[in-house]
Amino acid sequence: MSLILKQVTPQSEVVISFTLALTDGTLVDQATQDEPYRFRLGDGSLLPNLESLLVGLEEGTSGRFFIPPEEGFGFPDPMNVHKIERAEFPQDMLLKEGDIVGFNTPTGEEVPGQVVALDEAFITVDFNHPLSGQMIVFDVKIEKIVDAG
Repeated sequence: MSLILKQVTPQSEVVISFTLALTDGTLVDQATQDEPYRFRLGDGSLLPNLESLLVGLEEGTSGRFFIPPEEGFGFPDPMNVHKIERAEFPQDMLLKEGDIVGFNTPTGEEVPGQVVALDEAFITVDFNHPLSGQMIVFDVKIEKIVDAG
């Protein structure tokens, strides 16, 4: 009698523990065994390229994956860096380089931008994803396959 382990499919609902880190060890995100992450593949909560790495893994198995920028968060686009007149910001808003500020799009969504430079007249904001251009290390364990899909 052979034991058949469940495998992750493109429609699976899974419970995983994971770390997402830069190659220098800087932790970006994590879900521990004590507080795992539960989701259904394809629901948009995980990058599709990260999800595809899970497909075929068996319940209880682990993997370590190195994700290059083109398969992760892309490369920085100079067109996503904008100079905005200081007058567009509230007068009492104290900003410095590195600050993350939420901006409303015309559709009502909020998008984050990082202040990369500022002077008396303009604030330069980078709307690229903070992880763009970075190699990412994805360590994951399939804690449970709730529904193989």
